Amino acid sequence: MIKILRYTEYVYLIVALFSCYKIFTVWNVDRQHAYLFVFFAVVSIGMFLFRRNYRRKFEQRKRDNQQ
Repeated sequence: MIKILRYTEYVYLIVALFSCYKIFTVWNVDRQHAYLFVFFAVVSIGMFLFRRNYRRKFEQRKRDNQQ
């Protein structure tokens, strides 16, 4: 279960990196699409931080229950 949580964290980082790439390639061509990708990048980074924090709390709780 914990490995799946760890992989989903990195999926959010991949989405954020792809969004940043699209922001830089589309910025001068179509600003509306660029703003959409800015939103995706911010949400993806926020979800990465949230999921990482949640996984660490889950691991800590599991360690505390085993002791």
